[in-house]
Amino acid sequence: MKKYVVLTIASLVAALASGCAGYMPKGALLTDLSLPVTVANASAKVDTLKVGKSQCKDVLALIAQGDASIAAAMKNGNITKVHFVDWKANNILGLVGTYECTVYGE
Repeated sequence: MKKYVVLTIASLVAALASGCAGYMPKGALLTDLSLPVTVANASAKVDTLKVGKSQCKDVLALIAQGDASIAAAMKNGNITKVHFVDWKANNILGLVGTYECTVYGE
């Protein structure tokens, strides 16, 4: 019985700690982060730029819906020239996730 408990705990720790390697950090319980995607003109002043956002959501990693593309964010912000793009992710326990693309430009 003792070996079973030790193996179960070791398996649980390994599953939570291993994760999949990828370009984005991912928390097992909570992911709430913002990351840069691309920079086309880093010298632009942020306060004078237009901002456009696009978003998608997922539920239980079974249903995902929305358009979080750069093109959708450009359209939403009436942007024709992109200066830089940020990306934000929020996911709680893999149950509910929101992903947002923010485009800054002219």
